[in-house]
Amino acid sequence: MRLRRPLSLRQWVVLGFGAVGIGLLPWAFWLSSSLPATHQSAHWDLAWSGFDVGLAACFCGTAIAAYRRAIAWAGAFAAATGTLLVVDAWFDVILESHGNERGTAIFEAVVFELPAAAVCFWIAFRTERFVSRALHLAPAGERAAEGDLVGVLEVPADGKPAREPGDADASS
Repeated sequence: MRLRRPLSLRQWVVLGFGAVGIGLLPWAFWLSSSLPATHQSAHWDLAWSGFDVGLAACFCGTAIAAYRRAIAWAGAFAAATGTLLVVDAWFDVILESHGNERGTAIFEAVVFELPAAAVCFWIAFRTERFVSRALHLAPAGERAAEGDLVGVLEVPADGKPAREPGDADASS
């Protein structure tokens, strides 16, 4: 079997990201066996409050992008928000050391954070699928279904952008 040099960006991403992902597994195993079980941080409050500010920014970014019908941005922000919610749930559950705090963290993860992350990932999936179909990147014969993000990225048959319902000259 002869290895060939990747020719496209996609092939480089497959090769590079795959290698890093596989390479991180032994690194994670080594860290779990070599790091101390406890660690004190002088900036614990700043780390968590900064993380929550980033999470809030992603929620707001998703909302603003959806409001402005910036589909690609809405999908990207939704994916980032979902990822941060999963990370938040993980660290809340793992880093809580007392029984009552851990129970609260598990409850919040199961009832709030993970379902919200699932909704975010669903939004990201739907927006990506809609954009790829709208741009004719989908396989032949597939089109954006009428129910896929109805009212977003509307373009009538004449090719002119759709007007907002409240536009004064919408009838022309």
